[in-house]
Amino acid sequence: MKLGFVGLGKMGGNMVGRLQQAGHNLVVLDPDANALNRAKAVGATPCNNREDLIAELSKTEKRIAVWLMIPAHIVDAELDAFLSLVPKESILIDGGNSDFRLTRARAKRCKDRGVSYIDVGTSGGILGKEAGYALMVGGDAKDVQYLSPIFDTLAPKNGWAYFGESGNGHYTKMVHNAIEYGMMEAYAEGYRMLKDGPAKGIDLAAAGRVWQNGSIIESLLNRLTKEALEENPELKGIAGIVAESGETRWALEAAKDSGIELPSIQAAFDVRLKSQKGEINFATKLLAAMRNKFGGHDLNAKG
Repeated sequence: MKLGFVGLGKMGGNMVGRLQQAGHNLVVLDPDANALNRAKAVGATPCNNREDLIAELSKTEKRIAVWLMIPAHIVDAELDAFLSLVPKESILIDGGNSDFRLTRARAKRCKDRGVSYIDVGTSGGILGKEAGYALMVGGDAKDVQYLSPIFDTLAPKNGWAYFGESGNGHYTKMVHNAIEYGMMEAYAEGYRMLKDGPAKGIDLAAAGRVWQNGSIIESLLNRLTKEALEENPELKGIAGIVAESGETRWALEAAKDSGIELPSIQAAFDVRLKSQKGEINFATKLLAAMRNKFGGHDLNAKG
């Protein structure tokens, strides 16, 4: 399938590589020339601007489909730019971390222009190129089916699903990230208890290895935590300031509006906010190490 793809960052560039390797034809755009060159090296067609991207897709495609893998704060500007260029019956796909409430409004704006808007909550981080990405999809069912060859390639077996109307994909991903915050915090606090609690001399990486082989708390997240501790047992050189991407903030807002309590997720969120104000410890350093392992995030990000 021929697909336009905008945004070749840590995840986007790897997604393009996975799609190209499977035989799809990607036409790509990014302000970073180095990112374009990397995409070209795996067989994608780089473009200098949006107009060139649409022109290249129009050479062979009856329906234009463009995947946006960009930061949430620039989605509206990018969406408006593409709406002024694409013909009716085109499909615009938002694979980033967008607020589901904004997604619903964007879908209506697109529908009014005769364009379909598909939201795809994407999880997998820098590991997804090889392992595949978990995809949570919302929007028109027929258009989702049309795009299914792309989803089948990006996701492992049973790794994507259609969740209904526009916004539901991003909503499901939002809840996923909120759960992720709570899980990460629980692991970080537990490992801190091993290090700073009353029992001395415990090898944290050894505990992680045991927990990763048959225990109830075995998980990919624990494996990555174990690896981080094996590489840097004292977490030296890690500031311990932990950023929040926005999705858990949105989840807490939506929960409040619905009268749903999320006490553990709220507590995990608060820890991140406090770390940005200087309240750091071994657990917040371990949170930063986890984020680096699965997402390639800066170990010393300032929030």
